Amino acid sequence: MADEMERLCSGVDGVDELIEGGYPYPSVILVAGPAGTGKTTFTQQFLFAGAEMGEIGLYFTTLSEPPQWVMHYMSNFKHLNKSHIGKNVIFCDIGQMLRKASPEEILAFIDEEVARTMAQRVVIDPITVIKEFLGNDYRPFLFDLVNHLKNWRAVSILTGEVEPNQLYPSEVAYASDGVVLLTYEEVEGARRKYMEVLKMRGTNHRTGKQSFVITKEDGFVVLSGTF
Repeated sequence: MADEMERLCSGVDGVDELIEGGYPYPSVILVAGPAGTGKTTFTQQFLFAGAEMGEIGLYFTTLSEPPQWVMHYMSNFKHLNKSHIGKNVIFCDIGQMLRKASPEEILAFIDEEVARTMAQRVVIDPITVIKEFLGNDYRPFLFDLVNHLKNWRAVSILTGEVEPNQLYPSEVAYASDGVVLLTYEEVEGARRKYMEVLKMRGTNHRTGKQSFVITKEDGFVVLSGTF
């Protein structure tokens, strides 16, 4: 029986083959991993792929890099069309808001921006730093955020930093429809990067670690030889 679920392409070479053609639409996906594994690059390709098809992408940065620095580093990747910035790929910094706003105010602001732009693709990078500001309100906030994002009919990617010896941030993983894990491991004296789809609701996804590389020419690419 053919898969009738509507899907959005990932924008990352090699990923859609692992997840039956793309992310379920609507859905919320967690992309987790330590610093330097390519989470931001992964999400940027997702947004710019949508922009190439006329879709709107909304990128919320929290307390990592300001939008201007994200855009600066992304300019090194030749495959990303910079003309989409500010038009079909919109950057929004909510770092200052997190320092003083309530969970309800943060959620309302995200709602307003998604409604204003009518974004089909949303990224919050990273989501895990919000826990430092919300404390015990963090998990209820995640539950409400995920439900709101799905109601807006979008595919949303939340990135999560992981602590030492932590596989993924559990609070976000429980609330999300999909979990993609990015790691780097030492193999024969060299560090190699791996991607693994741990969870993808409504999808007969492939399992196991897949090698990937990140280059200026092609960005984040899952190596087909590891399928």
